[in-house]
Amino acid sequence: MDTNPPDHSINFCQACAIRNRAICADLESAEIDLLNKIGSRRRLKPGEQILWEGEEAVLVANVIEGVLKLSTQTVDGKEQILGLAYPSDFLGRPFGSTTPYGVEALSDAHVCTFRRSDFERFAREHPRLEHKLLERTLSELDRTRRWMLLLGRMNAEQKLASFLLETSERLTPADCAFTMDEAPMQFTLPLTRQQIADVLGLTIETVSRQFSKMKKDGLIDLPTRREVTILERAALEDLAG
Repeated sequence: MDTNPPDHSINFCQACAIRNRAICADLESAEIDLLNKIGSRRRLKPGEQILWEGEEAVLVANVIEGVLKLSTQTVDGKEQILGLAYPSDFLGRPFGSTTPYGVEALSDAHVCTFRRSDFERFAREHPRLEHKLLERTLSELDRTRRWMLLLGRMNAEQKLASFLLETSERLTPADCAFTMDEAPMQFTLPLTRQQIADVLGLTIETVSRQFSKMKKDGLIDLPTRREVTILERAALEDLAG
């Protein structure tokens, strides 16, 4: 855990790159100033963990840059990736005593952290933030339901197509979203192929075959093993069903 005291000399919130998409988006300037005083910025390296499953919920955080994974340990000690966190996503469990999952950076990441007790007190005193928390919770529930459908009902090519579409959308800046259907889009996969296989409930051989088939069919290009370019987005959406 980062023990350095927060630097309040700069209003990080007002200059935040994801200010309009974050959980604090609906707050007024005076409320942002107050929130800034209880938060601190922290940079993470790949592999660095910020939350630990089952431990006391001391921190909550908002992702500013980078991609992090949410994971749990199965009864036989294996890691199960539950999902990914992208810029503007909220991490942790406000109003909960323990953390339900571990959170680890997959890339260089930048997060805004709050002591849970401070954040809970602020949320109770500022209904706009409490309302946003409820909205995020419901959105996360909807995303979880879609993920259950993906794992339970889709075949291998539908699963990978859905994963690539969601990843590209989550990694695309909001001000560039209008260009997604108009031109090829390149992005870096936040997971290895083995991790993608684990997330989708497939084997790494199946994932590799599907990547090769999509490339052969002209839907995507693979400049490197971790780089993906979506060439035919509409066709990929049709494939995802």
